[in-house]
Amino acid sequence: MVLFRSVTALSKLRSRLGQQSNLRDSVRWLQTQTSTDLDLRSQLKELIPEKQERLKKIKAEYGKVQLGNITVDMVLGGMRGMTGLLWETSLLDPDEGIRFRGLSIPECQKVLPGAKPGGEPLPEGLLWLLLTGKVPSKEQVDALSEELRSRAIVPDYVYKAIDALPITAHPMTQFTTGVMALQVRSEFQKAYDEGIHKSKYWEPTFEDSLSLIAQLPVVASYVYRRIFKDGKVIPVDDSLDYGANFSHLLGFDDPKMHELMRLYVTIHSDHEGGNVSAHTGHLVASALSDPYLSFAAALNGLAGPLHGLANQEVLLWIKSVVDEVGENVTTEQLKDYVWKTLNSGKVVPGFGHGVLRKTDPRYSCQREFALKHLPDDPLFQLVSKLYEVVPPILTELGKVKNPWPNVDAHSGVLLNHFGLTEARFFTVLFGVSRSIGIGSQLIWDRALGLPLERPKSVTMESLENYCKKAASS
Repeated sequence: MVLFRSVTALSKLRSRLGQQSNLRDSVRWLQTQTSTDLDLRSQLKELIPEKQERLKKIKAEYGKVQLGNITVDMVLGGMRGMTGLLWETSLLDPDEGIRFRGLSIPECQKVLPGAKPGGEPLPEGLLWLLLTGKVPSKEQVDALSEELRSRAIVPDYVYKAIDALPITAHPMTQFTTGVMALQVRSEFQKAYDEGIHKSKYWEPTFEDSLSLIAQLPVVASYVYRRIFKDGKVIPVDDSLDYGANFSHLLGFDDPKMHELMRLYVTIHSDHEGGNVSAHTGHLVASALSDPYLSFAAALNGLAGPLHGLANQEVLLWIKSVVDEVGENVTTEQLKDYVWKTLNSGKVVPGFGHGVLRKTDPRYSCQREFALKHLPDDPLFQLVSKLYEVVPPILTELGKVKNPWPNVDAHSGVLLNHFGLTEARFFTVLFGVSRSIGIGSQLIWDRALGLPLERPKSVTMESLENYCKKAASS
């Protein structure tokens, strides 16, 4: 007899049995839905030994294979273009964009379960995909949704830590403070102190990562309601999935906003390992810091204006266009404003990317969402005009490798349309989303026994001496 983990799962079984056309189909379905099938931890326990052996084989057979040549430009240019990290959950192609476990964003939208047929993918489904490399069934996603809800309990002292800050503190400062306060209950820290064997490191890391992912919407919404809504907190709704619940906790219950939040969290979840927040989380975790400490460090990187804070800057800049020129801006007026921004020594926020050399697929799927749900929104129409105006201007400058819009160029306008107008909070939304990718990779970091990260650094003098010696020889 199959043992189910909850009353909810049992009720789903009864419903499914009632829908089957005959007893044979019912029995066949029952046999496939074991508790192991629906449990993410059990799935990982089966996958990890296989991946560990694969990594050993790569080390043994290909350890001396060169991946490329490092130039002085790379050393001085922020290590751009260097291949130096193992990141299993996603890969960013300069021309095709991000792939989550090999699947593009449009492919994820097709195959990952939604709240309803044809709906946006549920973030829980992407979490399952990132961790296992397998597309989950709706039953598996529902089971994971239930588990995350059961973990979404935040101790009172976390709220007190946030309340100790002035209400004027940036939302990211308050959010990161909450994450640091959550660290008190780290399962990894406790297990390490008790002497857990390194082969088991992934297990408490899994517990911490799932709990962190579950708790973040609660902490983030508390920060939002504290700053912008007079501190009136909304409780978790046990009937809602992760994305819809996040929207609900913030105070937005429009079904279209629920769909937007599902899409937003999914596409912002991961962007391979070289970006500041992902790399920071990986780096700090390589010292065996627990997921809470590692993710708090990642958030501090995300809070920079050249990374996650850019989505705040985009909406503020777009609103500055409206304030100065008006909503019905002409193409020529828009060109003039773009040149004015560039000539003042500033960048046009939302355009360009450190790796991509085409329009960001995350921008494209948000544009499709806007065309479907808010085609007449004035700010969306302005974003569409920017798509026509900005790339040719940046190309004309001749210094920009990628003049095309990135994910930040669109997200703020969508959130603004449904009433989430407070741009200072946008990076917190990004942070909640990014926990899914960073948390998934941290689990695999521990499962694969990845070592302490310690690249070599050099001085300018040593670079000069090396280059002179190379030139003379």
